Amino acid sequence: MDHGASDDDQPTRWRQSTMNVVVEAARSWVGTPYVHRASLKGVGADCLGLLRGIWRDVLACEPEAVPVYSADWIDPTGGETLWAACARHMRDKPVSKDMSGDILLFRMRDRSVAKHLGVQARTGPQGSFVHAYSGHGVVETSLSPAWQRRVVARFAFPLPNETDQTRGA
Repeated sequence: MDHGASDDDQPTRWRQSTMNVVVEAARSWVGTPYVHRASLKGVGADCLGLLRGIWRDVLACEPEAVPVYSADWIDPTGGETLWAACARHMRDKPVSKDMSGDILLFRMRDRSVAKHLGVQARTGPQGSFVHAYSGHGVVETSLSPAWQRRVVARFAFPLPNETDQTRGA
């Protein structure tokens, strides 16, 4: 008799394995300087560029062209462009359901659009996330209460075997 995991556990194992790959990919960018709109490991990245690089490392081609965006927190349209893009290509999750490898979306200022991204590296009391932060480059930072308060959305990175339609492309 097989006492191992059932077939029902397979998606969970795949998800955990993929999330570990996402965290490893994110950590491989640590030390990359902060450069607005860049996405080249070791050379320069901003928070979106980091996510784009991880996407290429894990899944290959980026899902869509990136529009021009400002370096500040002001979006003249007031739209949640980054949030909408994440929702098109990743699975929305409850903010409270944390898992290593999740993509975190932050609202840095009250009543402003959400314009900062990170990858949850560790969960629990020693929680951390990897992000590209102006003046610091790509770093792994404690997911302190101050950072936790700014998380407005959480997304699951798509699995490599998911279809483009599943990811929203």
